Amino acid sequence: MRRVEHVMGFPVSLRIDDRDVPESAADAVFAWLREVDERFSPFRPDSEVSRLDRGELSETEVSPDLAEVLALCEEYRLATGGAFDVRLPGRGLDPCAVVKGWSVQRAADLLSAAGARRFVLNAGGDVVASGGPWRVGVRHPEHADQVCTVLEVTDGAVATSARYERGDHIIDGRTGRPATGLLSLTVVAPSLTEADSVATAAFAMGAEGVGWAAARPGCEVFAVDTGRQVLRTAGIPVAEEPSAAA
Repeated sequence: MRRVEHVMGFPVSLRIDDRDVPESAADAVFAWLREVDERFSPFRPDSEVSRLDRGELSETEVSPDLAEVLALCEEYRLATGGAFDVRLPGRGLDPCAVVKGWSVQRAADLLSAAGARRFVLNAGGDVVASGGPWRVGVRHPEHADQVCTVLEVTDGAVATSARYERGDHIIDGRTGRPATGLLSLTVVAPSLTEADSVATAAFAMGAEGVGWAAARPGCEVFAVDTGRQVLRTAGIPVAEEPSAAA
């Protein structure tokens, strides 16, 4: 089964190799992601996030889902010394950096609950994989038609933060200025909730974020700094090159 839909501002592709998984499982994935967009988008004036930001809701009145997201945001703010911050001065509340990975991981959990064992869910380049091995390309930070490495993931998630899609959009909350110390940073982790949040948080920290991300339990890192130097942890699951035919 294969499906592609445009949700939350980016393409989401789903591939399920199990033959006995019903189409309704894919329907549930995309329905959930559309619900997330409606509830948590800071660009929708009627979303729960926007209502909280305007003071129409207090943090004690938000849904359990949003409370969970805000707790994760605070966890990463504290862990990065303020480099990762969803409440930047002069800007509205924007938890998208956590919401994306959290919601896509929840979608993957829906698939597992429906009996899917071998699938890959790709949300704008961030991937949850199950029942692999799956080969996941990491886009070159300067050449859109190239990859700088290929990873092999059996059960886990891959997320990349970079400057190539939206320019200098990730802000270092400690300075209020764009984070420019890296060209891209990719994290492999057990869940996309963690992989995506850690990738964004580490990118916001700049060059020091590589070591910070690498020290997170269960996380492996592949980064390219502004000097075009590749920095990677020993356990990053780089796929082996296919052997040449005899």
